[in-house]
Amino acid sequence: MTYSVLPAGEAFWRPSNQMGVLNTDLAKQHGAPGMGARFWRLRPGQASTKHRHVVTDELYVLLDGVGRMRVDDVLLELPRLSSVYVSAESVRQVFNDTDEDALWLVFGAPPEAANTLEMSEETIALMYPDGLKALPPELQQP
Repeated sequence: MTYSVLPAGEAFWRPSNQMGVLNTDLAKQHGAPGMGARFWRLRPGQASTKHRHVVTDELYVLLDGVGRMRVDDVLLELPRLSSVYVSAESVRQVFNDTDEDALWLVFGAPPEAANTLEMSEETIALMYPDGLKALPPELQQP
C-alpha cells in the first residue's frame, strides 16, 4: 500500500483518559509506523495533560481557534495556523481559556507508549510532574 485515506466522518474520536479532551489518533488509524499524529479538540475550559516525554519530540499546529500553551515557564498565545516545536524533556500543556473550540494537530516522533493506564508509577511521576490532572493557572477555580 502506498497511501491511505481517512475520511473526516470515519475518524474515531474519543475523550482522553485523564482530561477528557476529544482526540483522534490519526497515525494509528492510518497504520503509520514510527509516527504519532493526533487531532486534539479542546472545548472552552479544557486542557491537555501537563506533561513531558522521555524520547518523543512534538510539533503542535493550531488549525482553528486561539492557541494557548505553556512550555516550561513560557506562556504562548498563538493565532490560527501557528506551530510550536517542543523537545521531549520540556514540560508542555495546551489549554483553552476562550469561548471557542481550539483544534490542534500534534505530531510526535519517535513514538513512545503514552497510555497512562499502562505506565509504572515512576514513569508517570517523570512524565507528569504535577500529576495527571493538573490544570494551568488560567483554568483553576478561585
